[in-house]
Amino acid sequence: MPAITADTLTLPRIAAAQASDTERPVRSITTGPRGYEGEGFPVVRAFAGVSAADLDPFVHMDQMGEVEYQPGEPRGTDWHPHRGFETVTYMIDGRFAHQDSHGGGGLITDGATQWMTAGSGILHIETPPAELVESGGTFHGIQLWVNLPKKDKFATPRYQAIEGPDAKLLSSQDGGALVRIIAGEIDGAQGPGNTHTPITLAHATIEPGAQLNLPWNRDFNSLVYVLSGRGSVGPVGHPIHQGQLAVLGPGDRITVSAEGTQDSHRPAMEVLLLGGRPIREPVFHYGPFVMNSKSELIQALEDYQAGKFGQIPPNALMPHRPSTDRLTHRLGGLRVQQLQLAEMRCSRHQRQGRRDREIGSVASARNDTTKLSPIGTSSDVVSAPVSRAQIAAACSSITERVCG
Repeated sequence: MPAITADTLTLPRIAAAQASDTERPVRSITTGPRGYEGEGFPVVRAFAGVSAADLDPFVHMDQMGEVEYQPGEPRGTDWHPHRGFETVTYMIDGRFAHQDSHGGGGLITDGATQWMTAGSGILHIETPPAELVESGGTFHGIQLWVNLPKKDKFATPRYQAIEGPDAKLLSSQDGGALVRIIAGEIDGAQGPGNTHTPITLAHATIEPGAQLNLPWNRDFNSLVYVLSGRGSVGPVGHPIHQGQLAVLGPGDRITVSAEGTQDSHRPAMEVLLLGGRPIREPVFHYGPFVMNSKSELIQALEDYQAGKFGQIPPNALMPHRPSTDRLTHRLGGLRVQQLQLAEMRCSRHQRQGRRDREIGSVASARNDTTKLSPIGTSSDVVSAPVSRAQIAAACSSITERVCG
């Protein structure tokens, strides 16, 4: 169960629709492919196959897990840079430790959110804490990348720690859905997240047979992602299930309904509701950098090479990399192969640096789901010094993502 729960009968109810309100129709439903991230933890690429124009102002989202780790299994990411956007890490169940080069950090746990504005440039790491590595446990969350407008691309890096109880809680009209507002506003209730780009981000639990109908800012786009369970979305009731994303059209309200019978391990339907005001500026995305032009990407790589994103602190967290030998007895062949590939990747980074991976990950600028990205592409950056010509060559095939 999600860590933050409440008796919906005691919460403020979302107001009923007005006669003049229009329902947002479903424009598309896509299924996110599964892969492995960072040092080898499972993810669903929630935005794969969706146009940049439909996602704007969002860049990428991963559902991390849900997985029940055995002792020694949990994995995270290595130290890596970011520039030009914000990362939002929301832990539904489990724990994740964070540290960055500007003094931010802490433990993200059980319904908490880490909101990191990379802005002008930052280095950070996200990794399971020692107690999770030692004892095992549940790991389930999301990481969302929110673009910054040109005027804020070089904002001073900032870290916000939003604890689970800080989320604003609402109930649906029928009392069958719990809505946790992490950022933005729904029906006059304001979430705690402080954002550069105007967005709304909420996590809803919808009981079997219940319906959630809520107002949505007409100036925002609207995305519904199913974390677990199954049901329907939109006024016509399009079927949707775990790992699928619905892009909705214009309107005043969003409707999501849960089927009467859900999976045994998740008794309710869990959905993420997100939207924001489109920025409609050029987007050039290369690994951990999201900028407005190719020249800005080249500058980001050069600045990272020059150490302008800050320094890894002396007491730095380091990633945990368990041996695959102790996992073989309980994991399917595909997962073992993925973990072994992750181990080989880490060893190659240590021996040879990461230039080959950086150039090889150019395709991830188009949300390529065949690679370990984008936390993976966050880690796949140049660690050995390279020339400006080499950087320019690596960026040569990147094209603008059309955002309307």
